[in-house]
Amino acid sequence: MKNLLLLHGALGHRDIFKPYEKELSKYFNIHTLLFSGHGNTELPENGISIEKYTDEIRSYLEKEDLIDVCIFGHSMGGYAALCCALRHPERINSIMTLGTKFNWTEEQALKESKMLDPESIILKVPKYAEQLENQHAPQWKQLLPAIAEMMIALGKNPPLNESSLWAIAIPVQIMVGDKDNMVSIVESVNAYRSIPNAKLAILPDTKHPMEKVRPNLLLDLMKDFWNLS
Repeated sequence: MKNLLLLHGALGHRDIFKPYEKELSKYFNIHTLLFSGHGNTELPENGISIEKYTDEIRSYLEKEDLIDVCIFGHSMGGYAALCCALRHPERINSIMTLGTKFNWTEEQALKESKMLDPESIILKVPKYAEQLENQHAPQWKQLLPAIAEMMIALGKNPPLNESSLWAIAIPVQIMVGDKDNMVSIVESVNAYRSIPNAKLAILPDTKHPMEKVRPNLLLDLMKDFWNLS
C-alpha cells in the first residue's frame, strides 16, 4: 500500500483531515505532520520560514523511511510540498495542492500579514480566535506574527516562480476553489502551465478554508488523480 502525507496550511492543524482519513485509508497508509509552531509543537526561537517547513517534510520522510510518497497539501502545505519536490524529489511520487498561493509579492505579503494581528482577530472574529486557541493553545498569539514574517520573506524572495516550477518533474495537480478569496484562479492557472506534468482543477462553490471544502468532491478528485478504485 502506498503512503499518503497530508499537509495542513499556515495556522491550520492536521485534525482538519479527519473527515478524509477513513476513506483514504482504504488506499493509503495515512501520514500527517504538524509544522513547527502549530498545535502542541514548539515555535522555533529563530522564527519559521518556508525553507524550514520544507526541511520538516524532508526530515519526516527520512525519519519514517517513506519512499514513493503521494502528498496532498492545503494552502501553505502545498507550497512547502512543491518546494520539497524541487529540492528533494527522490522520495516523492506526486503532489496535489489546494488553495496554494503562488503570486507572492512584497505588496501582497504585507497586505496578508496585516490581517494576522491577534488583538484585531479577538475583537473582530472572536470565533476564529477561539478556534486558534483550541488548536494551538496560548502560543497562537506568537504564531500569527511568525507566520506574517514568513509571508513577508516569501514576498521578497518566493522560491516558486515561473522558472523554478519548470524543474518539478513529478505529476502535480493544482486545485483552487472558485470562491477562494486568498488565491486567484489566474495564479493557479499560471502555476499549472509552468509545471511540465501538471493538471488543473477548479472546485465549484468552494472557499479557501479546508473546513469549507466538500469532502466528497475532494475525495473524488483525489481518486481520479491517483487512479484509486
